[in-house]
Amino acid sequence: MKKADIANELYEKIGISKKEALDIVEMVLDTMKESLKNGETVKIAGFGNFVVRSKHERKGRNPKTGEEIGISPRRVVTFRPSHIFKQYVNGQNENAG
Repeated sequence: MKKADIANELYEKIGISKKEALDIVEMVLDTMKESLKNGETVKIAGFGNFVVRSKHERKGRNPKTGEEIGISPRRVVTFRPSHIFKQYVNGQNENAG
């Protein structure tokens, strides 16, 4: 599913214009990106949490050559689905969402 698909769902279900729907999707995603960039956790009830984690510098290995290489420290975004969302995806709670 793409951003345009999400916007199209808004357009069909709410009845706003396609441009307005796409603008809303963009605003939501921009707000989420900015919050994550600032190190904040984004929690969406019934869906899950987007969390920024810091990874320390570590040693890795090139799988082709076996050569040891250094992996620089970085921040990564992880997603942890909620219990409700996991159940929904597994078909255990058809009425959720």
